[in-house]
Amino acid sequence: MTLLSTEVTVTISSMTAFAHRRSEHPWGTAIWELRSVNHRYLELSFKLPEGWRQLEPELRDRLRNALQRGKVECSLRLSLQDQNQQLQLNKTLAQQLLDTAHQLRTDIAHAAPIDVLDIMRWPGVMQSGELDGDTITKDLLAAFVDALDDQRANRQREGDELALLIEQRLSSISEIVTDLRARMPEIVSGQRDKLRSRLAELQAELDAERLEQEMALIAQKADVDEELDRLDTHVKEVRRVLTKSGAVGRRLDFLMQELNREANTLSSKAVVAESTQAAVELKVLIEQMREHFRKMHSGNQIFQLR
Repeated sequence: MTLLSTEVTVTISSMTAFAHRRSEHPWGTAIWELRSVNHRYLELSFKLPEGWRQLEPELRDRLRNALQRGKVECSLRLSLQDQNQQLQLNKTLAQQLLDTAHQLRTDIAHAAPIDVLDIMRWPGVMQSGELDGDTITKDLLAAFVDALDDQRANRQREGDELALLIEQRLSSISEIVTDLRARMPEIVSGQRDKLRSRLAELQAELDAERLEQEMALIAQKADVDEELDRLDTHVKEVRRVLTKSGAVGRRLDFLMQELNREANTLSSKAVVAESTQAAVELKVLIEQMREHFRKMHSGNQIFQLR
């Protein structure tokens, strides 16, 4: 879980991930690999060994229950033990033979010592092991669940990193907006003083009404309260969208466009270097967020929430 503000908690999952899970069993070795990339829908493909394709329906169900979107490739590699090399001990028969042998030694004097190898050679004591399909299926599905958990954990870690980067930039945008709003009265006042100073230098005389009109025009041009309010609103909306479940990439992409639009307007209304610099910093932060999104997607959706 990643905290994006003091009020909301979101869990972002990246659409890209890879998982590799190797498991050893008495019957052999299984290697599961899961690869996922961004996709508008859930698209599943499987590469299963011949003779084990009957697992696909069960695998599909488990993936559909775990994932909402993405193009997922699932592959399995098997290395089975040679059936002829697997020997199983019939413990019941072996124990019966040992008990009988001990009884004979008690009843017959000078009986030969018991040779364990002779017991093992007795028909039925050592049996060739046969692979149990049900057991293998159960083990394979358990290993697949582990691989799926790894894949989801990898998606979560990458999503957590993205969430942190997004919040850092949203906080920076809010700080710039707050600072610029606090300085706007000083900026407007400074522009008025600059106008009066220029008029004094030119020894120009303007009637009070005309001077008031010029002052009003300066204030109107420098007025960016509406843009600052919209920036605050968009930042809040980004955080709100991040708390929603499901795919939210398209909405966030739109909000990035709106944030950039307000930053451009700020730049066009800038009357001092401080305002221009603030607008430039805003556009850099917004572009950084958009770049992070581009790294996480290749389609219309950016990432999803779990």
